[in-house]
Amino acid sequence: MTVNREGLLQQPGQGSSYWMLGDLYTYKAVGEETGNAYALCEVVMQPQSEIPPHTHTHEDEAFYIQEGEIEFQLDEQVIVATAGSFLHSPQGQLHRFKNIGSKPAKLLSWVTPAGFEKFVVEVGVPVTDGVAPPPAISSADIEKVIATASKYGVVQINSPHKTF
Repeated sequence: MTVNREGLLQQPGQGSSYWMLGDLYTYKAVGEETGNAYALCEVVMQPQSEIPPHTHTHEDEAFYIQEGEIEFQLDEQVIVATAGSFLHSPQGQLHRFKNIGSKPAKLLSWVTPAGFEKFVVEVGVPVTDGVAPPPAISSADIEKVIATASKYGVVQINSPHKTF
């Protein structure tokens, strides 16, 4: 385990970035840098992009909305979160979220403890060109996400909402 004892600094545009099902995930901190205490990711969600209902069995997840309108479901409660909103979803809580706006939405996502970032690295596509549009989503991409999720303690919940 490598912990950066001098602190971390990620300038705008820095971090390891991955496309996952059309959305951009840029890691500002990963477990190897935080003693596995947490991972922090900036997510840019495309309009109408949705993460289906699921639970995490390994970590808590928290969100801070920077731009846009994102509809969240936390158990049975549904809310619209806008810039400046903060949400916390503890381990085991059913949650889903969707960019309900017509423009990309931006949010920060923390997971504690770290580890979920390895899922994104495994199923995502590394960003090699920071200005290229998101790659097309294939059925193979969706199948890979679904097949890999349980390895990282993510349990997809069937629902009438649009899924991957």
